[in-house]
Amino acid sequence: MQLSEIRINLTGPAAGRLKAFCSLTFDNTFVIRDVKLIEGNDGLFLAMPSRKLCDRCRRCGEKNHLRARFCNNCGTRLDENRHMRAQNGNGAAVMNGGGRLKLHADIAHPINADGRLEIERRVVGAYLDEVEKSKQPGYVAPKLDGDLHDLYDVESHAPEAQMRLRPTGTESHQAH
Repeated sequence: MQLSEIRINLTGPAAGRLKAFCSLTFDNTFVIRDVKLIEGNDGLFLAMPSRKLCDRCRRCGEKNHLRARFCNNCGTRLDENRHMRAQNGNGAAVMNGGGRLKLHADIAHPINADGRLEIERRVVGAYLDEVEKSKQPGYVAPKLDGDLHDLYDVESHAPEAQMRLRPTGTESHQAH
């Protein structure tokens, strides 16, 4: 799978260490949005899109972020140290390699260091190019989401337009 397009939206100095939001397209078919480019202590790095880790209220069963002090549903006061006992799906403690508590889980991410380094190298290059473009008069930041009208051609009569997914989403077949 090859990185076919990188869109960079600069954040400006008011955003602090957050330098840009990125949209990464692979093979012109798969996009990952909400990738953040952050200035860390050792230079720029990518933060992949993530979700907050949750546990459930013992009283009502509602999901709550591990740092929540009260249940979002019933208002019950939650044990503020419960994050120390939280476990991921494999039953292991939710700590990362540095011994810090893990409060977020990546939604999409490279599966090895070489893949991450290659993506970071390409994104940082695109970021530096975008910074230079932003200095030009009349600069307009690229849209990260693209135009939805370009993505969906509802009047197309191509064979692909006549195909539909089964309810399970696992196979497709011709419409009758």
